[in-house]
Amino acid sequence: MSEYEMVKKSKLVFKNEKKRKKKKRKHSEKETEEEVVDTDRLDHGGWAAVDNVKDMTGSVAIEFGNQCYVAALDNGLFNLGAPHNEGEGPSPEEVLTGIVVNENKVAFKSGYGKYLSVDIHGNVTARADAIGVLQQWEPVFQDGKLAIQGNNGCFISVRPDDDGIVAVSKTAGPSEMLKVRTPNLLTDEKPVEVAPEMKGSLSDIEVNYVKKFQKFQDKKLKVNSEDKSALKKARVEGTLHETMLDRRSKMKADRYCK
Repeated sequence: MSEYEMVKKSKLVFKNEKKRKKKKRKHSEKETEEEVVDTDRLDHGGWAAVDNVKDMTGSVAIEFGNQCYVAALDNGLFNLGAPHNEGEGPSPEEVLTGIVVNENKVAFKSGYGKYLSVDIHGNVTARADAIGVLQQWEPVFQDGKLAIQGNNGCFISVRPDDDGIVAVSKTAGPSEMLKVRTPNLLTDEKPVEVAPEMKGSLSDIEVNYVKKFQKFQDKKLKVNSEDKSALKKARVEGTLHETMLDRRSKMKADRYCK
């Protein structure tokens, strides 16, 4: 550092302004002292715990215990990842995409592009291509705690013998308590994120959906010509993805057909 840089710098103070300037500085210092720091968010690498359904959108992670997150496996199953150090956020395989279905339910998509649901054995899996009834989850907030209930009426928890993720308990006890974290800013006016292909009219949405999955072997866009009343009903019930997938399967135009 040069001698010039070591010289104390200050602004010129004019006559009769010293008192006013000092008072303003005290006010600023008081505001700084009252500033609240979210230490929990800092400890988790900037990922804050959500306390309502509408904030479960975009990048999210499901935390059990302290800094252990649900991680996706390449076989469509999940386990509990290793603990992270203080100040670290979740790893890429522990990051999900949250989609708000309605004011009470959400859907989660893994990094492999599949939606989470519960199989007949109670295992939490991610193998669905669309959001249907089975892919909808209901977050339950009570007394500052959170549990997530699946379509089978059971709550998500960690299997103690192998750290697998399951939904087998009809009641929410200590083992079912978790946190959903997001790096997004939490505000009361935060809009719900909508995927680009889900914007516009029902006709626009179905065309976008076809473009996303169709292989275009003959370079022709194939859209189901049946009445769209079923789509209108499905959007209200939160099963629009599943209904569009069914309409695509009838066309037998791509590898995602049932």
